[in-house]
Amino acid sequence: MTAESLPSGQINSLADIPEYKGLWSWVTSIDHKQLGIMYISSAFAFFLVGLSFGIIMRTQLLVPMNRFVAQDFYNQVFTMHGTTMIFLMAMPLLFGFSVYLVPLMIGARDMAFPRLNAMGYWIYLFGSLMLFFSFVGGGAPAAGWFSYAPLTEKGFSFDPGITYWALSLLVIGVGSVATGINLIATILTFRAPGMSLQRVPLFVWMVLATSFLVIMSLPALNAAIIMILFDRILNTHFFAPAYGGSALLWQNYFWFFGHPEVYILILPGFGVVTEVIPVFSRKVLFGAGFLAASTVAITFLSFGVWMHHMFATGLGFSVLYVFALSSLLIAVPTGIKIWNWIATMWGGSIRFTTAMLFATAFLIQFTIGGLSGVLFAVIPLDWQLTDSYFVVAHIHYVLLGGMFFAMLSGVYYWFPKVTGRMLSEKLGRWHFWLMVLGFNGTFFVMHLLGVFGMPRRVWTYPYGQPMVAYLNMFSSLSSYVLAFSILIFFWNMISSLYKGKIAGDNPWQAWTLEWATSSPPPPENFDSLPPVYSRRPLWDLENAAAKVPEGGEQS
Repeated sequence: MTAESLPSGQINSLADIPEYKGLWSWVTSIDHKQLGIMYISSAFAFFLVGLSFGIIMRTQLLVPMNRFVAQDFYNQVFTMHGTTMIFLMAMPLLFGFSVYLVPLMIGARDMAFPRLNAMGYWIYLFGSLMLFFSFVGGGAPAAGWFSYAPLTEKGFSFDPGITYWALSLLVIGVGSVATGINLIATILTFRAPGMSLQRVPLFVWMVLATSFLVIMSLPALNAAIIMILFDRILNTHFFAPAYGGSALLWQNYFWFFGHPEVYILILPGFGVVTEVIPVFSRKVLFGAGFLAASTVAITFLSFGVWMHHMFATGLGFSVLYVFALSSLLIAVPTGIKIWNWIATMWGGSIRFTTAMLFATAFLIQFTIGGLSGVLFAVIPLDWQLTDSYFVVAHIHYVLLGGMFFAMLSGVYYWFPKVTGRMLSEKLGRWHFWLMVLGFNGTFFVMHLLGVFGMPRRVWTYPYGQPMVAYLNMFSSLSSYVLAFSILIFFWNMISSLYKGKIAGDNPWQAWTLEWATSSPPPPENFDSLPPVYSRRPLWDLENAAAKVPEGGEQS
């Protein structure tokens, strides 16, 4: 197949695809591309809701002894913010990227089980709406997104908010496991001829690892949620110490899911920057084999570190030493990835598009979050900093500075493929710089607040602590800058969808198979496929006689 025989690019926007016209075509669709767009759109809608909750919290903490919202409402907002961002925004966002891109990147027509794919989305959507129905059904949950026992028992949370929370997450968990199974089946059975597992793009490889994490960790959470429902509805006492239950049982179940969940959220982000950095550095990825192997190592090690979230619960030193060691060990494969990305950029002909700016910022923000996480593996430091604002800073640097910055890089990179239109680079740069300033201003100072002893999960704080007051005010004001940057991003997407520059089939001169079809792709994805001899089939097609750049590898 020659370059001239690739699809002509006559489809220039989603409006040019007859099968996508009308609301009914989207509601009844089993096309992985439409479902991917719906996943991503729903995740961004819930992101705006979660961001609004976060702004309410930061406004309440703007000054000492503030009365902007009542304490009980603050607890509900605090719980809904974390739950929305983790379960309703972050996981669906990565699923949206995965179900849209994986079939295109492996040369498939669709997912292995298209109807199961649609079921996974609709289960997620209705499960999410069930959670928000709690506001009118008797009160939203107010025990934190982690819902530590015994706060979930009726003696502490008599209103139905926790029941809505448990039912919602149980439903979403079932849909997530179904989507994980579907992604595994698609990657293992639907690859194009010549595309061995050693030749799949690294994004696909990391989605495969993520899917195994989903199907192995979420059942633990679902089992624990069923026990919560039994305690609340059938008057069992799994988590009530006064009746022979154990509050630590919930923590073990939750964090056995919760720490792999961190890598469920971050591995697809790793995959995104692994695709973006080589394209805008014009270099082949350095050490692709090491990146793939480190992903497997993270997958296994992530199930052996959950108790470092419980170092302050009196587990005994023998347990602490084992989990401290495993928590330090998991930093090694993550560090390998950081060095691979830097080595890929080193000496490259870098184009700092908005996508590349976000990928570069991801390296910095995630490294800060990773290093602060290593501190929690050091037992005395963990005892000092646990349940302080240092933990809040850490998790936001990992998930927002890491996962979300990476996913924004992916949005700017693949938006032309999905819509046929280019995002505005001018608005993109405004979005980037304001978000970097707002994000770091909001969350970096929380490290200092934690060191100064400010506990997390508090509604307000007393007078007489001027440094704590100044830092909280700085954090809250910076959060408004962060929120404004997000509004610029949404305006950029909406305006570019209708008025953006026509992208063409491959505006970035990228190398993977999704760029071998029109932008946006037709319902059947491909007219024909180029031969696959490596991870870079379009590079091979256009540079058949070219040598592999120094530091790279062929397959």
